[in-house]
Amino acid sequence: MLDWHRFALMIPMRLTNRRKACRPDAGRLPLAPFGRAAVALLTTFWLFAQSAAATGRKPGAPTFYKDVLPILQQHCQGCHRPGEIAPMPFVTYRQTRPWANAIRNALSQRKMPPWFADPRIGHFSNDPSLTSAQIQTVSSWVKANAPAGSPQDAPSPPRWAKGWNIPRPDRVVRMPRPVSLPAKGDVEYTYEIVPTGFTQDRWVQMCEIRPSSRAHVHHAVVYIRPPQSKWLQQAPIGSPFTESSLKDPHDRRDALWTDSDILLVYAPGSSPDHWGSGMAKFVPAGSDLVFQMHYITNGHPATDQTRIGLVFAKTPPAQRVLTLQLTNDRFVIPPGVDNFRVEVHGTLPNNATLLSFFPHLHLRGKRFEYNIIHRNGRVEPLLRVNYNFYWQLSYRLAKPRFLKAGTELQAIAWYDNSRNNPHNPDPDAAVTWGDQTYDEMMVGFFDVAVAANVDKYQFFVRRPRK
Repeated sequence: MLDWHRFALMIPMRLTNRRKACRPDAGRLPLAPFGRAAVALLTTFWLFAQSAAATGRKPGAPTFYKDVLPILQQHCQGCHRPGEIAPMPFVTYRQTRPWANAIRNALSQRKMPPWFADPRIGHFSNDPSLTSAQIQTVSSWVKANAPAGSPQDAPSPPRWAKGWNIPRPDRVVRMPRPVSLPAKGDVEYTYEIVPTGFTQDRWVQMCEIRPSSRAHVHHAVVYIRPPQSKWLQQAPIGSPFTESSLKDPHDRRDALWTDSDILLVYAPGSSPDHWGSGMAKFVPAGSDLVFQMHYITNGHPATDQTRIGLVFAKTPPAQRVLTLQLTNDRFVIPPGVDNFRVEVHGTLPNNATLLSFFPHLHLRGKRFEYNIIHRNGRVEPLLRVNYNFYWQLSYRLAKPRFLKAGTELQAIAWYDNSRNNPHNPDPDAAVTWGDQTYDEMMVGFFDVAVAANVDKYQFFVRRPRK
């Protein structure tokens, strides 16, 4: 057990992740020119036959345009559309039909859309899970030979902002210089400090991080560095740097920990921030944004130039959103243990409204939960996650929860360091906190709303209870 107070302001600068490379041509032999033409002809004939079969569907069977497309638009196209993270789009019938059986299987097994919260605990506004009725609709459609139906039955397409999952940003802040990435090896955490140029205070109601090379980025954090901040004071502006490249000892320590507020965290599967009416994050005039990037290698060299899109609140909000965390960096996971427990406690110094959670572990992560510990000792679970390192999701409460000052929060993580864990880098190693994915972490981020005039430092000033 570790008390939270030492970590109340300090945010760990080391979050890591890794994505498996996926080559669409892996294991295939090159086709001769005639072979390609034959495949194209057969594909065209197959699609024509499927379209023809659609007109002869069984009466009452679901069709793509009327029944399946609305489900895809609501639950799948956020990722499954051109330019997004999924490897194939599900926007048109032609794009979707070849994947009909795979879609049915993934939905029936609840592997997609990815969601790992225990359904018995809490309700979350960003839960993309399909209802049993929706899954049955897709299954019935596939069993009926996936008929297209009439295009006139199609709902209006969603209005996606090109290149974004938020409305068109009011401002885009991009790392000024691209970062060159090697094909192999570990990559040290990379930073770029970018002046916003804001001449007035800004309230950010929505924001989204967009790496230019997603296959090489599996963690990005954008921090707010307000004017007069001494954090990374001697670090270069507008060009990439790492901890080892910094000459000033104080700046090298600053590359490990910070008390600056977080604007947004990016990880695979994480959603953009979209705060409700009357809530936003605050970026003071003259602030810098500090991009912290953890890059991975996958056998192919690349460059990355990550950007963040910002949508400003139209009017000053009543509440300011702060990102806090429960962190334990003092653990040793023994070799071979399949259910090792690490926890941390902390009490809120002032009243706050709890909004959302974002747990972070590495490859040995197994489960994560957040609880309230009541004064009578009762444990009230808020979120329990079957952790998936390759899909690190945020979980937003459907109904924000007001918490009084003095409320005790608990975060617990479980790790599988045994040979039964297929992702375990080394089951014979004792594991401690560290940067790379073969090390481990234990961070329970959570977002709270406080009065608009309260900043992070003021929030942690404990006042006498009445």
